[in-house]
Amino acid sequence: MLTYTGGLVLVAALLHATWNAMLHGNHDRFLSMTWMSIAISVVSSVVVLFAPWPTRAAWPYIVASGLTHIVYNMSLVRAYRRSDLGEAYPIARGSSPLLVTLGAALFAHEAIGPLHAIGIVMISGGIMTLALEGGNVSRAGVLSALTTGATIALYTVIDGIGVRLSNGEALTYTAWMFLFYWLMPVLFIAMRGAAALWTSVRDAPLAIGSSLAGGLVSIGAYGIVIWAMQSGAMGAVSALRETSVVFAVLIGRMFLREAVSARRWMACVIVAAGAVCLGL
Repeated sequence: MLTYTGGLVLVAALLHATWNAMLHGNHDRFLSMTWMSIAISVVSSVVVLFAPWPTRAAWPYIVASGLTHIVYNMSLVRAYRRSDLGEAYPIARGSSPLLVTLGAALFAHEAIGPLHAIGIVMISGGIMTLALEGGNVSRAGVLSALTTGATIALYTVIDGIGVRLSNGEALTYTAWMFLFYWLMPVLFIAMRGAAALWTSVRDAPLAIGSSLAGGLVSIGAYGIVIWAMQSGAMGAVSALRETSVVFAVLIGRMFLREAVSARRWMACVIVAAGAVCLGL
């Protein structure tokens, strides 16, 4: 992976950890994710007015990815209800490079070398350490985080193939895919009613403001990743992005006042190192 591209993916990792911290830091994660999605959808709606029309070959992937992202959003909200950011985030993000690498090998014929195998072992070991640490993470929490990791892997492989069929129009692909985020407010209103969405603006303006900001940050975070997957191996890009687990633990410790044991620090470092091995 080129140094320039790798550097941008590391920036995406930091941005990704940041918006996840914004989401976790809000008490009502479903409401927060909905307002994040509204911000993403509004920006995407403006972009598609000026961007070229997607290629015919990319459309199935845009639709499949958009729907998978909605499942991911709901799964992420559930995972953060059950676990701390420093627990759920490393498990979800740490499990996805393994699955992306295997998916890319199966569907895009990307090779898995010895260094990749070492990275897979390191990531798996780090995840097991995080999951079993002192019994602090519940079985339900682990399952929710791993389910989230599976959806991450699924949409990453879909987008990795789809963006390569978009004739270099990564921005167009990303914007049309993010239009599906309009489904989040639809789901929220169906489950809680429109009043619960709009009264939150009056009752919790700071939380809504941080959610809108988080949505904008998430656009940049994943937009960089989709752009990078045009030319970089899916497993490599995904793995380098997942070094965000270290950023997440730092943010959780510094801003959310979450306790971080030495064992968890070591596990996160192992996961991050394994992700780097997959990215080499």
